[in-house]
Amino acid sequence: MTTPVLDTKFPKVGTTIFTVMSALAAEKNAVNLGQGFPDFDCDPRLVACVTDAMTQGLNQYPPMTGVSVLREAIAQKIESLYHYRYDPVSEITVTAGATQAILSAILAVVRGGDEVIVLEPCYDSYIPNIELAGGVAVRVPLTPGTFRPDFDKIAAAISPKTRAIIVNSPHNPSATVWTQEEMRQLEELLKPTQILLISDEVYEHMVYAPRQHLSASSFPGLAERAFIVSSFGKTFHVTGWKVGYVAAPASLSAEFRKVHQFNVFTVNTPVQHGLAAYMANPKPYLELPAFYAAKRDLFRTGLATTKFELLPSEGSYFQCVRIDQLGVPEKNLSEADFCQWLTSEIGVAAIPLSAFYADGFDQRVVRFCFAKKDETLKLALSRLARL
Repeated sequence: MTTPVLDTKFPKVGTTIFTVMSALAAEKNAVNLGQGFPDFDCDPRLVACVTDAMTQGLNQYPPMTGVSVLREAIAQKIESLYHYRYDPVSEITVTAGATQAILSAILAVVRGGDEVIVLEPCYDSYIPNIELAGGVAVRVPLTPGTFRPDFDKIAAAISPKTRAIIVNSPHNPSATVWTQEEMRQLEELLKPTQILLISDEVYEHMVYAPRQHLSASSFPGLAERAFIVSSFGKTFHVTGWKVGYVAAPASLSAEFRKVHQFNVFTVNTPVQHGLAAYMANPKPYLELPAFYAAKRDLFRTGLATTKFELLPSEGSYFQCVRIDQLGVPEKNLSEADFCQWLTSEIGVAAIPLSAFYADGFDQRVVRFCFAKKDETLKLALSRLARL
């Protein structure tokens, strides 16, 4: 028998850098500050809420759009924080994580030949998602070094074929947070157009003073055209549960749900009920900035004793550093090769920023994740002190 030969849809796509670096970290017994997930447990109360839902028999299919109590809790949270009210019946959909949410939004609105603007460096699923929908990714670089949006370049990238733009704040991988002025500039730029916005806000509850998270839902000119994407996995330290949501105007949500129902159909029932019960107390997500700020400060203080150049970490749980000034010859390696060396020889895994650019743009910057136990961070710092 001969297996039929397939022409791949993604000839440029291989194993993700996150999988590669995590595997190498495990092989070398390195401290894994590469892939963005916590090494600590979630709140036991959250597990208890999910367990209660299971024991109460809430184990069968929920509504396609998500259980009503969770959609109402999401609507209340958004209204409380960002002063915009979404209808939980027609404008909020629970998803199997934020990655599925972004894919479904793109599949719902992008037709063959449509262009979608992405701001690089960007999360690695964006461009394959656009290509899967038959669209064309138009890559616009964020300003190298500062990673601020360049609105002249964004404006120049808009064409009659532009269907959507994807914006991510707080930003992965650079840890920058968009300002009020930048959000207003985006609102003004899109105002005379029919361009849709996919606003990736999965790190919304990890923003550090004096910055604050500015959701696209807070800006009427953006909210009317936006799919707002967020993640319970990121917020509540349960990335493996893969539960998120999309908030969007009713007409956009209707199209989104047409794809969602034939993609995953619906999402884990007891986890949804558990999340709804847990969200009755907003304290866990309101206190999250202080929780992660302490970890960020611990990590930054330790790195300050090395020759890494620390870039600002305004939001998310990432810290980017420049490697130019290190006192080792390996500083002259490519970002990717440096991270391989750092993992194998120093015992700490990081991610090269070049992995977030389609063309592998190398600017001598790597990313660490500080969503780790304090003892994990201290162990990593003790090894990085050699640099």
